[in-house]
Amino acid sequence: MKRRPIVLATGGTGGHVFPAEALASELLGRGRNLVLVTDVRGATFGGALGRLPTYKVAAGTPSQGGLLTRARGILATINGTLQARRMLDWLQPSIVVGFGGYASLPTMLAATTKNIATLLHEQNAVLGRANRLLAPRVTALALTFAATQRVRPNDHTKVEIVGNPVRVDIRALRAVDYVPPAADGPFQILVVGGSQGASIFSTLIPAALAGLPAEARARIRVVQQCRPEDLGLVEQRYKSAGVAAELAVFFTDVPRRMAAAHLMICRAGASTVGEVSVAGRPAILVPFPHASDDHQTANARALVDNGAGWTYPQRALSPDLLRAQVARLMAAPAELVAAAAAARSLGRPDAARSLATLVEEIIARTAPVQLVQTGGGGRANGGDAA
Repeated sequence: MKRRPIVLATGGTGGHVFPAEALASELLGRGRNLVLVTDVRGATFGGALGRLPTYKVAAGTPSQGGLLTRARGILATINGTLQARRMLDWLQPSIVVGFGGYASLPTMLAATTKNIATLLHEQNAVLGRANRLLAPRVTALALTFAATQRVRPNDHTKVEIVGNPVRVDIRALRAVDYVPPAADGPFQILVVGGSQGASIFSTLIPAALAGLPAEARARIRVVQQCRPEDLGLVEQRYKSAGVAAELAVFFTDVPRRMAAAHLMICRAGASTVGEVSVAGRPAILVPFPHASDDHQTANARALVDNGAGWTYPQRALSPDLLRAQVARLMAAPAELVAAAAAARSLGRPDAARSLATLVEEIIARTAPVQLVQTGGGGRANGGDAA
């Protein structure tokens, strides 16, 4: 006999995967038996997710693209839901936890049709399309922001505010106080733009900093994530501007860079906003303008409305405007300190623990019998569910 497993359903972008990774680490530490269900893109997960028995089901995007693309997405979702129903029959999970995105939709739909306890986690300040479809059907809804948009009135009774789980090394920054720049000392700017940088930052930021007075440019130290195709050009732009810059496609030590940063310039994805708030660092947030339901703008507002940084629409942010803001902040360390403190006050470093506790509370309430027969009809190893 063994404990019935907890199924994690996730896939797609890092914004959906990182919280699942953090929850998996927490639940494994509590001795829980976990299984991962994802789409074909989930085959290369590392960390705690990479150690789990993994099953793949078909998934599509039924609400985007042309008519043919949507039809294919609907068919893939139906096929994946049928696969997931068969998989859940022999897994007999105690709960299925979904993290939004269409990769999780088939498994969550299947679970709701089989009266299995279900929990959704929403990372953004706008309930995502897949989660909006699922919210009326699930047992509980875990949110990052108390004022999350697009939650139906009837679903508020099942809401718990837990925050967005972040990596352990980001949580460790809670112990690293923000140190403002000295009047004539270096001014550290960290620029991150998602998984591979933002092309707009590759032109906008060098142009903005190039127009600063020579004494300000001499103080600035830029660490910037760039797309591979932009790397050489951005390096030349900073060199021509006389601004010291360290550039890379990917930094393996982002927490260390955040600890040293006096100011961050970044997108407003859920993971970035969560990390900025947990670490307590002041940030200029430039939401990705094509994010679904403009959720990055809502994420940014959740910080900025509480004094934790500044936000600009991409279409309105010019080099002149950014230059003026950077120059002003370089001369106003007290404002940077206040923004860092406000960001820190919004951070939820225990989000992974809170989410794991909610999972266990739902299990205790809905599936108190936690043992399942081993041997015989079950499948012991990960693989395709079909």
